[in-house]
Amino acid sequence: MNCRYEPHSGDQYPFALDESVIGSQWPRQRGGKSRPRVFLYSHDTYGLGHLRRNLAIAEHMLGRNRQFGVRLLTGSPVIKDWSLPPGLDVTALPPVVKTGVETYRPRNSQLPFGLIKAYREALILKAVIAEAPDVLLVDHAPAGMNAELLATLAFIRREMPSTHVVLGLRDILDAPQTVREIWSEQSIIPLIENLYDQVIVYGCRSLFDVVANYGLPSSIASKLSYSGYVARRPHLAAPRAKLAPRTVLVTAGGGEDGFFLMEAYLDALSHLPEGAVRSKIVTGPLMSPAQRQLLDARARANGAIEIITVTTDLPTMLDDADLIVSMGGYNTSVEIIGSGKPAILVPRAAPRAEQKLRAQMLAGLGYVWMVEPKEGLPQRLGAQIADFLNGARPRLGSERLDLDGARRVGDLLEELVCGAHPALEAAQ
Repeated sequence: MNCRYEPHSGDQYPFALDESVIGSQWPRQRGGKSRPRVFLYSHDTYGLGHLRRNLAIAEHMLGRNRQFGVRLLTGSPVIKDWSLPPGLDVTALPPVVKTGVETYRPRNSQLPFGLIKAYREALILKAVIAEAPDVLLVDHAPAGMNAELLATLAFIRREMPSTHVVLGLRDILDAPQTVREIWSEQSIIPLIENLYDQVIVYGCRSLFDVVANYGLPSSIASKLSYSGYVARRPHLAAPRAKLAPRTVLVTAGGGEDGFFLMEAYLDALSHLPEGAVRSKIVTGPLMSPAQRQLLDARARANGAIEIITVTTDLPTMLDDADLIVSMGGYNTSVEIIGSGKPAILVPRAAPRAEQKLRAQMLAGLGYVWMVEPKEGLPQRLGAQIADFLNGARPRLGSERLDLDGARRVGDLLEELVCGAHPALEAAQ
């Protein structure tokens, strides 16, 4: 069928994160027909991964030939400072931080968590009622942060049956048995069966089969597709001459749990010849001030070390580096692969096995080196960097990662709304 719509006015609405106006409020302002609307829900209770993945999808949706309106519902504490795609509407939810299994606290507020959660729920439901999106794409958490989406999902199912509800999952969530146990305890399987129309896996079945690994029933497998990996592309820039010494980029996403890596890297430099590398260390905006000050103090003693608090364009920084040292988060790992640069992944050991499993998979494919965060990390990390300086490179096998996930997500959403025919086979 044909999907008919008129261009949206493109109005941008203000939003704030302060206590008096937490989130965004605006009237529906839509008369007659409009372009299809996609809502992206990103709970963002820890790190930057969910935000970055959703921004990659939003950027693609806003740039497609068929015009889409996109609204991001996000709990990220850095959204007001982030680089956003032109035309993206944002509902900023009061930020909370995860402190344990399904336990949270307000990030920058003295208000009780229950009140913050209730306000987030109200903002989400109000936005859905006001704009009646054609698609709600939920990232990672089927029930939302602390089940905050359940009321909205039930309302959509009851009152807005034409709205398509889609769950987007990265392929590796945790150790498969752990995922099975958690999903059983939280009744996630019946929730997906009853409240979701489609499931998109941001990965490839040939590398990680979520149906087999997580024991998903046929009722979910029948509505599940693989998109390939979702990655933001670097902004095109003129090539620059590579200068000696080599540049090493060290990054750990949001930085809340990345201090161990950066401290180990600085220690590893003592195992290299003096002046062998220049270092750019991106601490991330969520690293504690005390930890950042420790890194700053060590960097001041070495003129070849640059400390950067945050970048909103990591793909371009990856492209400018000679070697990347990183943890094993989904987005950074995928963007590293897209850059084609040699990389060393040092996955965190806890609280989930996700990063270790991903790093092992990518190292097995020959895309990266993996160094486990065990005793003697600085020495082992320094030895791997030294191997790189002496000409070693990861040995890439025949398997190639499909990095066209954002486009295939767009294809599927357009098919749901407009009856187009997406091509998802390449990601299978």
